[in-house]
Amino acid sequence: MKILLVRGVKKLDKNGKVISVKGVYKNYGKQTVLEGIDLDVTKGEIFGLLGPSGAGKTTLVKQLVGLEEASSGEVFLFDEKQPSLSLIEQIGYMAQSDALYTELSARENLEFFVSLYNLTKQERKERIKAVMKVVDLEDAMDKIVAKYSGGMKRRLSLAIAMLHEPQILILDEPTVGMDPILRKSIWESFNALKESGVTIIVTTHVMDEAEKCDRLGMIRNGKLIAIGSVDELKETAGVDNLELAFLKFGGEQHAS
Repeated sequence: MKILLVRGVKKLDKNGKVISVKGVYKNYGKQTVLEGIDLDVTKGEIFGLLGPSGAGKTTLVKQLVGLEEASSGEVFLFDEKQPSLSLIEQIGYMAQSDALYTELSARENLEFFVSLYNLTKQERKERIKAVMKVVDLEDAMDKIVAKYSGGMKRRLSLAIAMLHEPQILILDEPTVGMDPILRKSIWESFNALKESGVTIIVTTHVMDEAEKCDRLGMIRNGKLIAIGSVDELKETAGVDNLELAFLKFGGEQHAS
């Protein structure tokens, strides 16, 4: 399997961090959606945001991508404050909702999105082939996207996020609707990308997927309630599985 490599690595901060979130709050009117988020992510790390629907995962992701500004606090990527136009080509973003041109074929979607980047014709061709191999859609390249299943659309969205070889991949529920075999293959690709120096942020509410991350930030009601590796979180909570750890950090009682 061909894995994309990192291009033009930006300068890291003195501690090797690629992402730094400092005291971020996000309010919509009187509703506080994010409350005092502090978070650092280092180069070549798969960092998971684990929490139920409505916990604030997508809102936090939008701060990282630069799609929204924090009500207070700051977000830095490569020591540069977000939002910043100069960071766009460094980030691959897969939203929770697929942003695809459904009346076009997958190939036409890919050709449109790859044309936004400063790549040669040959590089564009190679990128399209490589990412469609990763998501196992090579045989559906010329199929109209409207005829794709929901899982196929998610896979195409993931391919588009990886097209330009970003240094940071920010993926909001990337494997929803995918079968277990394909999920396993895609996580193998994530690990290979990590080894090449790519930093990956993944949101999920699925425990077995969270277990695959190097570190997790458990998020609930807009607050990060715990951060650490899976083993660290279970040890600190004094439990033997991640779900019980989440419940304990969230202050919920559970039956033994």
